[in-house]
Amino acid sequence: MHRNFTFLLLLGLSLAGDPSLATSASPERPAAVAAAAPESTAPVAGKLGCAAPSEYVAAATAEAQSPRCSQESQATAVPKVVFQLNKAEDAPTILRFVTNYLAVEPTAQVAVVGYAGGIDFMLQDARDPSGKPYANELAALAARGVAFKVCNNTLKARNLTTAAVSPPATVVPGAVNEIIRLQTREGYAYFQN
Repeated sequence: MHRNFTFLLLLGLSLAGDPSLATSASPERPAAVAAAAPESTAPVAGKLGCAAPSEYVAAATAEAQSPRCSQESQATAVPKVVFQLNKAEDAPTILRFVTNYLAVEPTAQVAVVGYAGGIDFMLQDARDPSGKPYANELAALAARGVAFKVCNNTLKARNLTTAAVSPPATVVPGAVNEIIRLQTREGYAYFQN
């Protein structure tokens, strides 16, 4: 009996979209199926809560023309990335990543936000593992638009002032706040090594 009910239900659903069979019984369509058929000749998909393909196209077109979508498209036209750094030993790697990223995305807006040991390369007279001053590399990347940001909370914890920071780096109140602000208010993607 269960098998017959399932068959009739499936047959009814498959024929429900055919307007010529929607309300009448015929030799091809048993009376039980005709009685169970929906009164409307709308496609079954509409009855089940699914949109017809034309409805998907209309919805997608309306969404693409909405002001919100236009703003999102404009906001993503120029890539924006924030690189987070919290270990001194990762500075050469992050600087290499930033350089490589800009080689592929030369118009990107890039920020490097450091806290804890991640500020060390942005301090006065900081040198890389081979002894070269970081100041030259910072200046070259800053000339390409990279913003270097030092966490003031880290400076305070080390009893340092803003005078300890090497230009072109700037001081922000807190690295965590700055990273979240860049992501949520300015649309930056987040990268952590």
